[in-house]
Amino acid sequence: MFALQSVSPLDGRYEKSTEPLGQFFSEYALISYRYRVEVAYLQALFPVVHVKFSRKVFKTVSAELTLADAKRVKKIEEKTNHDVKAVEYLLREKLDNAGLGHLKQWTHFALTSEDVNNLAYGLMIRDALTAVILPRMEELVGVIERLAEKHARDVMLARTHGQPASPTTFGKEMAVFVHRLSSHLDEITRTPICGKLAGATGNYNAHQVAFPDVDWPVFAREFVESLGLEHNPLVTQIENHDSWAQLFHAIVRFNTVLIGFNQDIWRYISDGWLGQKPKAGEVGSSTMPHKVNPINFENSEGNLQLANEGLKFLADKLLISRMQRDLTDSTVQRNIGSYLAYCLLGYDNCLKGLQKIKVNTAVMREIVQAHPEVLAEAIQTILRREGDEQAYEKLKELTRGGSVTMASLHAWIEGLSVSAPVKKELKSLSPDRYIGLAETLAGCEEG
Repeated sequence: MFALQSVSPLDGRYEKSTEPLGQFFSEYALISYRYRVEVAYLQALFPVVHVKFSRKVFKTVSAELTLADAKRVKKIEEKTNHDVKAVEYLLREKLDNAGLGHLKQWTHFALTSEDVNNLAYGLMIRDALTAVILPRMEELVGVIERLAEKHARDVMLARTHGQPASPTTFGKEMAVFVHRLSSHLDEITRTPICGKLAGATGNYNAHQVAFPDVDWPVFAREFVESLGLEHNPLVTQIENHDSWAQLFHAIVRFNTVLIGFNQDIWRYISDGWLGQKPKAGEVGSSTMPHKVNPINFENSEGNLQLANEGLKFLADKLLISRMQRDLTDSTVQRNIGSYLAYCLLGYDNCLKGLQKIKVNTAVMREIVQAHPEVLAEAIQTILRREGDEQAYEKLKELTRGGSVTMASLHAWIEGLSVSAPVKKELKSLSPDRYIGLAETLAGCEEG
């Protein structure tokens, strides 16, 4: 009933599809990641401040949080009205229960909430990307790449400005998307996720006054890096989220290229160049029984557009914080998981759509053959090679806006003042073979 009554389709209609992200971006997940940071900080702090503790006993405190623990945090928060402090108080309770009450004063020592929050969110983003988002992106690129390889030589009419243009191959057009998507995917994987641990205004004030002999910037760097994040050494109260913005923008670019891919595939289906395998029991239209609609590509497009608007908003919003910190970032950060969920829906629907398509190679070849005017480029280029300064103008007069057949082209060629071998060369041209290096480019891995 929860799914049926949910306000958001992410937790309702699409619950099963977005479920993999729940372990990274639910309220339970956020509490767990915050707790994980608090415990890791204690373990790193104790040797520095010369506090002896039993690692064996401490394991009971560092265990994964249960749902009951998370509920306890929410109960504490009802009183504190502070979500991070509630996590600290849970840790104190666990220390008491483990017989480690004498360590309680070290919990959240010299920290500000954003020391915990930025690290928790950084880990959430990193883990969600690694476990869910990046594998889907890679799977998509792999499926499109296989299409490129399989159909490297299958001729297809190109369209520029929507009009017939020099032929290409379906595989080469798929290879273009593979190259573009791979480039953005590479940037996503290379973008670091930064973290900070520098106190209330980024100066280690409390740390330094309590233990002036400790090199706190080095401690912070080692701690942040031990979590698998990149240390940001110069901050205010918050980590400035520049690396997050860089990451979100890279994801937006990947998504935008994929939106273009969805739209091209949609058009190829509309023109009959691609077919779709019907699934037993599915309905395409409530009134037209024959319909097999490209719904997965449409769904993918819409969800990616939603994702992009949200990610662009986050990238713009999180780069600005009044003075040393304002609270508006706290509210919007809670939506990171939602926008990545829209990404996931977009990727999954595109993959589902690609599983249904079949390439109608015979249809594509017939369409190319039906447009012999595309040879005008080839003919005028050869004539220019032979020294004809008016070659372009002659072909323009013959073909632009008119009806051209192979027979009329051959008759026109016969009347040219060129050698017999050149006439033979021109007559040997065929639209379905005029593909340049498309087949080679379909397998190009340069760059």
